[in-house]
Amino acid sequence: MEAPLYPDLPPDPSAPRGGQPAFWVGPRHLAGDDGRLYDVVADALAGLGWTSLTIIRGRHEPDEEPEDRQVVRSTVLHISPDALRWAQWGLADEPFHLGGLPIAWQISARAEASSPLAQWSAYFTRDVPGEAVVDFLLALDASNQPASALARPELVLDAVAARAWLRDIDQPQAAATDPTFTSHISLGEVPPLIQDGDPRALSAEDDETGPAGWQAWAEPVLGAPLLWVASFAASVPHDLVAAFAASLSSTAPVLRRVLPEATQERLLRAPAI
Repeated sequence: MEAPLYPDLPPDPSAPRGGQPAFWVGPRHLAGDDGRLYDVVADALAGLGWTSLTIIRGRHEPDEEPEDRQVVRSTVLHISPDALRWAQWGLADEPFHLGGLPIAWQISARAEASSPLAQWSAYFTRDVPGEAVVDFLLALDASNQPASALARPELVLDAVAARAWLRDIDQPQAAATDPTFTSHISLGEVPPLIQDGDPRALSAEDDETGPAGWQAWAEPVLGAPLLWVASFAASVPHDLVAAFAASLSSTAPVLRRVLPEATQERLLRAPAI
């Protein structure tokens, strides 16, 4: 059941005792991650039985107390029971950026546990709605062949079109945007450094275009910094991207306490009682 949404509520009502007030907000694609992207995804993975490992790298000077050690990078790795899929959360000293934003989650899969390399990877920055990342992972966990692309790319645009997103006039089979033209999803050139096991992606020259992959992003104000970015390697199965797209474009409101500054005025809000 969807909660009613009211656009005239003040953006920052007085917080009750015990913490910030909670709201049901929409649209989901502009609602941000509530500052809980790690917790929401990690809890879902724990519920699926994935194992988590923490890796910490830092500098330790002679005669330095343990509590003064400078941690340079902390990574949490979640691995599925069959070891065919994994999700890595990490904020590095030299982070990998997409659209000017550092990557928060990198999710990968391989065809065989004996293979040391991922067949594909997908990347999500902070402020990607946690619900969409979780739904992508639920679809990945349920897949019998996580490294095989068996579905057609039309599934992705069909998923957002069912939620009234608009297909691009010039590329109706490759791109779509939400009705306010702030969030987008498209099939096209993959950004540099996106990991993909497709030999065509590995062998493409600088002046050549490799296999196309799905990209999604939110740009609340034209020319201003992006709110979030998601990038999928060319070999990511289309049905998994469709699960992400369907969740991202869902009209069901989501619970939030922290609203992105860039989209507060665009969000419909109703207090969660």
